[in-house]
Formats: sequence, structure tokens, C-alpha cells
Amino acid sequence: CLIGVVTAPLIHGSYSHLLANSPPLLILGTLSLYTYPRASRWAIPTIWVLSGLGTWLIGRHSSHLGASGLAHGLMFFVAVLGILRWEPRSIATALVAFLLYGGMVTTIFPREESVSFEYHLAGAVAGVLAAILWRRRDPLPPRKKYSWELEEELAEQAERASEFERSQFEPPRPDEVPVLWHRES
Repeated sequence: CLIGVVTAPLIHGSYSHLLANSPPLLILGTLSLYTYPRASRWAIPTIWVLSGLGTWLIGRHSSHLGASGLAHGLMFFVAVLGILRWEPRSIATALVAFLLYGGMVTTIFPREESVSFEYHLAGAVAGVLAAILWRRRDPLPPRKKYSWELEEELAEQAERASEFERSQFEPPRPDEVPVLWHRES
């Protein structure tokens, strides 16, 4: 039934299942909302719905419940955005997410009969799609300039200012003055 697409992340099989899904959701949700506040507000609902729809389309006849699809989606969202944006803060966030939850990559393949790899796979695909769709929602931070770049800019500005001063207050050199008439010999 399609109502499970929306409600599956809210239903868990046991308290241990709920406790297993809570830390990744809390940590990955915090990482994504802190690093990409605008994109995450679009990505989380996208991952929620697409992981449910993907599981509904490819899932075997079984119960697929829990928030692991959303957790996998968030991990892949943060990791792929780090690659797509390729700036220090995004890369650091992706590395932290992958360091803590990189093992999620192995759970998108069938391993245990009682674990819905379909939900994990659909969440991962939804996270990648959300990263591609919403990667430009948050502006890139301004690029830090190094001291030698600033020195070069200041030197260029000083050179332009001195050229402007010379053009305003110094008479032209004799060979730059146009000749208006030639003496007849």
C-alpha cells in the first residue's frame, strides 16, 4: 500500500531497531542541516519520499520499515555533495560522514534475509539524486585569499593609481606630442 511510502520511517520493528536508526539520523541530519541548511530542507523530504517509492517499486514481498532508508539517503547526500561542491567545508563534512557511517555502503547489497537492502539501496539512490538536484541551493563560501594574492592585488592597484596620476598631472613626453606643422625648408 502506498501509505507505507510516507509512514515507513516512523514505524520500527523493535526498540533496538529504533535505537539503531536514531544516532545516524541525529548525526547525519545535524551534519547536513549545519553544512547545507537550504539544500537539506529540500533534500530530507525528497529522500523520505523517493526512498519509500523506490522500495515500493523494487522491494520484495516483505515488511520494509524503519528510518534506515532516510539515514542511508542522508549519508549519501552529504558524501556526494562533498564531491560535487569540492570546497574544504563540504569535503570535511563528507569525510566525517563517511568515517562514521561509511559501512552503510555495504548494506545496500543483499546480506541478511531479515534486513531490507532494498530500502537501503533506495535511500542511497534518493540521497545521490537529492545531492545532484539541490547542490546549488546553498552558496559557496567566499574563497580565502592568501597573503601573496593580496600583495599582488595591492601592487596592481598602486600601479593603476600611479598611472592615473601621471596621466592627470604630468605633461606628455616630447615624442608623444603630435606635430601640428612642419617647417618648410
